[in-house]
Amino acid sequence: MTSKELLYVEDALGHENIMKSCSKKASNQLTDAALSQYMCELEKKHTEIFDMFLNLL
Repeated sequence: MTSKELLYVEDALGHENIMKSCSKKASNQLTDAALSQYMCELEKKHTEIFDMFLNLL
């Protein structure tokens, strides 16, 4: 893996980590059950994407 590719993967990991934490925070703060469930699903999806990027290393 080149240094540019490594920087891209590290950047993508950072973005996915932010999306995971924002989704989790939003799901905990929402009072609408359906919307909160959707945010939980988004958190799981971003966790999967994070893990896929992490496996590239």
